[in-house]
Amino acid sequence: MAVGNQNNIKLNVLYEDNHIIVVIKPVGVLSQADETNDIDMLTIIKQYLKEKYQKPGNVFLGLVHRLDRMVSGVMVFAKTSKAASRISEEIRTHNFQKNYLAVVHGKTCTNETLINYLLKDEKTNTVSVVNKDINNAKMAELSYQLIDFKNELSLVKIDLKTGRPHQIRVQMSHINHPLYGDKKYGVNNDRENIALFAYKLAFNHPVSKELMVYEAKPEYIYPFNLFNYLV
Repeated sequence: MAVGNQNNIKLNVLYEDNHIIVVIKPVGVLSQADETNDIDMLTIIKQYLKEKYQKPGNVFLGLVHRLDRMVSGVMVFAKTSKAASRISEEIRTHNFQKNYLAVVHGKTCTNETLINYLLKDEKTNTVSVVNKDINNAKMAELSYQLIDFKNELSLVKIDLKTGRPHQIRVQMSHINHPLYGDKKYGVNNDRENIALFAYKLAFNHPVSKELMVYEAKPEYIYPFNLFNYLV
């Protein structure tokens, strides 16, 4: 269900109940507000809930995970503090499944698990692979599987084990397969968004404990439209 909202952003709601709301974040929209004051998902969804349920005053909405501004895909938000706490615990204990589709430069291995230690520079908003003994370095793990290879580009499925800032972008660049369109960690080009899409979330419902699985496909534009797998 697509719902009109602030700044003509269409809120695409995949699921909603009293405890959670699952949506697709568009490219270019922040997960939460920052110093730019640009539009963000928290603000958009709060306004949607306020209008839909005619709620007076502030609306609670818990941000339990993030997507980079130039990355699109499936996100879940908590509508109660109890739901936020329980989903956050699932994330902490690695019971919250996040899967991505990415297009990267070069032909990757058929499948591989990457474990690195990452350090974020807050001043430059960049992340580097460092030695595990470096102070504040955090372990990052992901696995990927090659789906298809065309025009010197690989389509890969990524199973994200940890949720570090810029993790997929940094780890894939570190093995010389930077994401298509990633100017910060890859090849400088004129593309405005990164070929990375959070296509699947799986987690236990914070109240019913039922396994909830949500999937979506990336917009069928270059470079994703190279691959018949996504049709």
